[in-house]
Parts: sequence; structure tokens; C-alpha cells
Amino acid sequence: MRRYLRVVGLCLACGFCSLLYAFSQLAVSLEEGAAGGRRPQAAAMGSWLADVGRGPGRGAGSAGPGRPGRCKDFSLCYWNPYWMLPSDVCGINCFWEAALRYSLKTQPTEKMHLAVVACGERLEETVTMLKSALIFSIKPLQVHIFAEDQLHDSFKDRLDSWSFLQRFNYTLYPITFPSDSAVEWKKLFKPCASQRLFLPLILKEVDSLLYVDTDILFLRPVDDIWSLLKKFNSTQIAAMAPEHEEPRIGWYNRFARHPYYGKTGVNSGVMLMNMTRMRRKYFKNDMTTARLQWGDILMPLLKKYKLNITWGDQDLLNIMFFHNPESLYVFPCQWNYRPDHCIYGSNCREAEEEGVFILHGNRGVYHDDKQPAFRAMYEALRNCSFEDDAVRSLLKPLELELQKTVHTYCGKTYKVFIKQLMKSIRNRYDTPPKER
Repeated sequence: MRRYLRVVGLCLACGFCSLLYAFSQLAVSLEEGAAGGRRPQAAAMGSWLADVGRGPGRGAGSAGPGRPGRCKDFSLCYWNPYWMLPSDVCGINCFWEAALRYSLKTQPTEKMHLAVVACGERLEETVTMLKSALIFSIKPLQVHIFAEDQLHDSFKDRLDSWSFLQRFNYTLYPITFPSDSAVEWKKLFKPCASQRLFLPLILKEVDSLLYVDTDILFLRPVDDIWSLLKKFNSTQIAAMAPEHEEPRIGWYNRFARHPYYGKTGVNSGVMLMNMTRMRRKYFKNDMTTARLQWGDILMPLLKKYKLNITWGDQDLLNIMFFHNPESLYVFPCQWNYRPDHCIYGSNCREAEEEGVFILHGNRGVYHDDKQPAFRAMYEALRNCSFEDDAVRSLLKPLELELQKTVHTYCGKTYKVFIKQLMKSIRNRYDTPPKER
């Protein structure tokens, strides 16, 4: 029995020593890999780990008046007990530091994906939308631009001049529809409008995507709407805002000749998508008892309802989510604020409380005098540059312009237009500058 216990004890001791040796080798390899330069985040976390790893009675390592600091480098890693370290070295728990460096090295910054479809004379609108997205956003932004061929050179000329923005990349794509039905899709509503329906099939390598119309203005970081993806439950694949808050002025509930989501339908001008789930899902429908995947359901839907739909691809999305309501996450109207929310009096309660997050100038209101408050917002951001001072100085002249619009219903509530904008500028530009 004693011999057996001795053998077991010897095995445990050998296993423990082997484990220590493996961790020491891992720590050394990570030390060599990180020698070329360390991120500030790693330095800060390493300092914290150093403090945690020190035993009682060890100094913090900061130099007193007239004497050098005791610690040479926070990243020196020892397995020795702290009382056996040289007097000028702060020991670190090698296990935790190795884990820290591995996580920092293997977890790249999350990239957000934004898509837009531009045709006709939508170049300037699209560029202004992208500018508003980049002014406030924090994480890297990959933009997917689907545009007519004649617009590609113009987009390149404008966007290549933004090469100093290190967190921005873009890719241009041609307008593409399935070859056997391209004519029908191009005739739907507007020439390019239905392109968004095919994004999950074209951008096969993209997991999640935020689609917006060209007439969108971001008044807070794209990061914030992107974070709504984390609020999706296990069945939800996309997020949109209601088409109307007030049923008495709703379009779908009064005029639609097809099924639609909820009480007043949804608006697809701002659409957040988990495209991996969209590609995998089998959708219930009223055309067959069999459930169909995204790529298989679009054409049958168009054939069945093409004589009954008015708003093209948006109507098809409403039909689809009418039959699959569990798949849609509905976000508040402040994420897709349109003239309908103020043209007959304010009816977006969330915008009144917190301000407009995303402004949607549909029906061409940025370019006529019907809704001067919307036009003032568009022109202010169109003329704004990326310099910090230019963004900070945006508010005062904008508010003066908005005060000139109080003769309109939307102008009477002009403060909802700038409430969130003020917060975004303060949070992004009145703090120590960060790399954008």
C-alpha cells in the first residue's frame, strides 16, 4: 500500500513539473512575439496583473523623489516566488500574463459592415450619409456600396480622399440581379431598390450587416445600432422600425392589398441583419406548405404579389415577416425618424425623450422646401468636414437654421433633431482625441 502511494505521489509530482514547464515555454514564446511593441491596453492590464501578482510588503514600483523606479519592466515573467526575485524586478504571474497576451493577440477589433445601394443622382446623398457615419463611429467600418457603373469613378474620387481615416474601408459592387429575372427586379418600385433583398446571397462571407437607404443621416455612432444585434433572441434574424406610430395616418393598415407586419407595417430604410441566420432559415409562406430559404422565396413572392405591392422590396419584406413574426426585432422610431413622425404633429415618443438617433429624409425632403428642418440637418452635415473643430462648431449655426423652420410642424419640435447630436459631439470630440 505504501509503495502504491509513493508511486502515485511521484506521478503527481512529475505531472505538476511538466505542467509548469509547458506554461513557462508558452510564456517565453509569447514574450518573444510581443517584444516588437505592446499596445497601451496590454500595458495597462499588465500593470494591473503585476500589482495582483506581488506578495505583501512589495512596493508598487513607482519612483520616489530623486530615485529611479524599482521595477524594470512589467512584462518580465518569473515562476520564482516573489521573495526570490531580484530587488529591481517586479514579478508577474506567468499563467495570467500568458493568457492575457494570447487573448489580445488572437482577438482582433470587431469590424462593422454597412451597405448602401446608390443609383441615379444619389452620389451626394450617399457620400453625406457615409460622412455622418464616420464622424461619430468608433469601431472600424467596412462599407459595401452597390452602385450603377457610371457612378463608380465618382465614388472612388470622393472616398479615396478620405484615406486618412484609418478605420474606414469600402468596396464597390455593380448592381446585380439573378440573370433569369433581372428585368422584373429592376422594374420593381425603383431601378435599384430591390438590390437589398439579394445582399445575403451576394455578401456570403459577411455575418451581419446594417443596410441603410442613401437618404439616411447618423446622429450617433453606428456602433450603437450595431450593438442591437446582441439583443436578438435565438429566432430573430433582422431588425427594423415600424412604418408608423399612429395608425390613423398609417399607410399599410389603410391601403395595403397584401399582408404586412404588425399593426402598421415596418420600414426597411434602416435594416439590421444577421445574414448568417437569414441564409440558414426556412421561412413559412402562403405559397406552399414547404418552408423556403431566402434565395428560394424571393421570386415566388414577387410573382404572387407584384400586382398588389406599391413600395416594392419593402412590401415583400413585410409579407415575409407577417408569416414569420418571430424572426423580426422591432426597434423604436428614433432609429428611423422620418417626416411622418412630425408632419402632422410629433408622434415619436422616444425621439421626444432622447432625441433622433438616425434621420431618414425620404420623399426627397433634403432637396426641396417642404420640410426645411430635414433640409437644414442634411446641409449642415454635407458641408461639415472631418476636422474636430469643424464638428464642434456644427451645432450653433445649425440650431439657428432650425429656429427658422418653426412655422412647420417638424420645425416646432426641432430640438429632437439636435438633442442626440449634441451628446454625440460631446462624447466623441470633447474627450481626449482618439484615433478615428
